[in-house]
Amino acid sequence: MSRPPIRPPIRPRRALLLPLLLALGLAFLYLPIASLIVYSFNASRLVTVWDAVHSPTLKWYGELFHNSQILEAAWLSVRIAVMNATGAVILGTLAGMALSRFGRFGGRALLAALTTAPLVMPEIITGLSLLLLFITFEQLTGWPAQRDAATITLAHISFSISYVAVIVQARLAGSDGSLEEAALDLGARPSVAFRRITLPLIAPALLSGWLLSFTLSWDDVVISQFVAGPGSSTLPMVIFAKVRLGVSPDVNALATLLITLVAAGVLLSTLLLQRRERSRARALALSQEG
Repeated sequence: MSRPPIRPPIRPRRALLLPLLLALGLAFLYLPIASLIVYSFNASRLVTVWDAVHSPTLKWYGELFHNSQILEAAWLSVRIAVMNATGAVILGTLAGMALSRFGRFGGRALLAALTTAPLVMPEIITGLSLLLLFITFEQLTGWPAQRDAATITLAHISFSISYVAVIVQARLAGSDGSLEEAALDLGARPSVAFRRITLPLIAPALLSGWLLSFTLSWDDVVISQFVAGPGSSTLPMVIFAKVRLGVSPDVNALATLLITLVAAGVLLSTLLLQRRERSRARALALSQEG
């Protein structure tokens, strides 16, 4: 008695399904951004109605650069983001090195928990806690007399440290610690070993942490709303206030400029990291040949 032929199981056409899902996901993410950029050159005050007669135009870019409120808020955001990124890199690097290089020590579990807590803490809880902290300090010591750029910077550093510490710790975990030990055995001081060996090894992580901290600070609205005072509105806070009253074309122009700056920064950092990696690979190849 002959057996019926066994048919292969029916499988979905992954060759067509996966590219389609990818295309839909990318369109969902980037089509709104593309439309925002296009409508920044629209001559009409209605952001959803294209003026085919007078468009494209750069009128809204000109009005944007004459808007003192946005320019002052942008300059404040840049200053806060730079100070935040620099402070977060310094403190986050120390925390990451302590967790990665110092082994087990008293309070290590507490330090690890405090370092990673802001990563999972809701922003509204973080903002409210920092507000209560500043109010308590003001009642006890008189500082801060008012909430301004200093309180915003401290608040941003408090949650940016976690991201830098995680990045640095991961970089150190993947690097060879024997190089530092060899330098110390050969008589190098710890500061010299850190400057000549450890620092070049973690330089890509420091750059990534700085850029990430800058972006987090530049983008933050929730925490800044809690710790900001009169006259210290950051750019995201100003944009949020303007959007609540209705999107105006100069907001589209501002968003287009921000997207361009971010894209240029990402491209530049990628090129720098690739150049550094190629230089390291070339130096390693030369050392092995010698």
